Amino acid sequence: MESSSSGSCFQGTVYHWVVLFAVWLCGSQHVLSQETTLEPKDKFLLSDPPIGLFDPIEISPSVLPHNPNPVEPLSPMYPNYTSYDPVLTGKCHVNFSALSYIIDKTASDCSIPLAPLVADVICCPQVNSLMNIFQAAYGTGNATLVLNQASANACFSDIMSILASKGANTNIPELCTLRPSNLIDASCPVKDISSFEKIVNVSKLIDACSSVDPLKECCRPVCQPAIAEAAIHISSGGANMFGSSSIPGTGSVAGIDIVGDCKGVVHSWLSMKLSSEEANSAFRVLSGCKVNKVCPLEFDEPASVVKACGKASSSTPSCCAALHSYIGTRQKQIFVTNLQAINCATMFGSMLQKAGVVDDIYGLCDIDLKDFSLQAFGQQGCLLRSLPTDIEFDNTTGISFTCDLSDNIAAPWPSSSVQSLSLCAPEMSLPALPVSPKSGSSGTSRTGIGVLLPLVFLTMTISI
Repeated sequence: MESSSSGSCFQGTVYHWVVLFAVWLCGSQHVLSQETTLEPKDKFLLSDPPIGLFDPIEISPSVLPHNPNPVEPLSPMYPNYTSYDPVLTGKCHVNFSALSYIIDKTASDCSIPLAPLVADVICCPQVNSLMNIFQAAYGTGNATLVLNQASANACFSDIMSILASKGANTNIPELCTLRPSNLIDASCPVKDISSFEKIVNVSKLIDACSSVDPLKECCRPVCQPAIAEAAIHISSGGANMFGSSSIPGTGSVAGIDIVGDCKGVVHSWLSMKLSSEEANSAFRVLSGCKVNKVCPLEFDEPASVVKACGKASSSTPSCCAALHSYIGTRQKQIFVTNLQAINCATMFGSMLQKAGVVDDIYGLCDIDLKDFSLQAFGQQGCLLRSLPTDIEFDNTTGISFTCDLSDNIAAPWPSSSVQSLSLCAPEMSLPALPVSPKSGSSGTSRTGIGVLLPLVFLTMTISI
């Protein structure tokens, strides 16, 4: 009887496992039928959001749609550039072919339609990097770190002509406040390589700036103080070489920024010792640290907002209408980074508080960080990355660049207990992205599973 019972039990167990196997097989076939292979070209995966402001949240890139009517003229945002051979002065003795990588990148980052919109965070930082690297290329054969006035005039003209021939905006000097004197650094007393290397601790400088960490440099700087120290040393002609308190911190005489000019000399020397890619990467990170500290937008007196939101209840429709109308005018200026948007929101909120607006009208009127940047379709804001980014162009996607934080992150209303906003505070971090209820996580590149986000298309409704 026991034998019969155990045999029946065994058969039942086998049957049970057969049924489970069949169910599993059907389920796996169903899953496989829905599987989509993600190739590297799939740009629209949302990866795990990192913690901290200088490790930005990766969001889908903002790209232009493929032109559906090839017989019709291309949109200006789909540039049909005709490159040409520039007319050069013949007085700038530099091998421009050796600088083709950095020149092409600069021309792309300052392309005709987008340069005014991304001047502050993409175009001008890249142009300044080009100037540093060019200055080094010129000086390599002359044992010097700067150009004389005549060479600077000729070379500056040639650089702008070459960039224009590759599709760059011709107003770069005005957009970025550039002039031939940027290649001279006239007030710095040290201009040749030999003197520089006798005065400066070059090993320390190279160690600090050969590999600049984009996630740490802005809050825990290593390269920036090394450059400043070297600039101070050469600004005094080498006196008190190893850091005396007697060296003037301002480094300016009669309105001339001597230390500032000497920083240009330090940049030139670094560009000689690093590859073009390494130098460009370092300079872009350093520029990013600078531009992300300020709000580049211009805020007029918000009288209409104060009138609508000050004395009356801030939750009234008239208050929100006035606020949205005012911020809407700011959106027509330029693209800003996520950190710049935080600075802009804080600065504007402080203006309103000083004018008598007490309530958090950002929260009441659903103001997000992206509302402080240029808009597409009048609804989709694009915040650029806080880390250095570049404009990309190809025949398939047209002009494209990466946007951060295209989800709705609330703009921070200034706290009365906080006198200033520190973006480097350990506790300061951007909100995490929403988690898909089906995925169980915010997406991970390890498994190839991610949250697909809709594209943010730029159209010619943007003022260019």
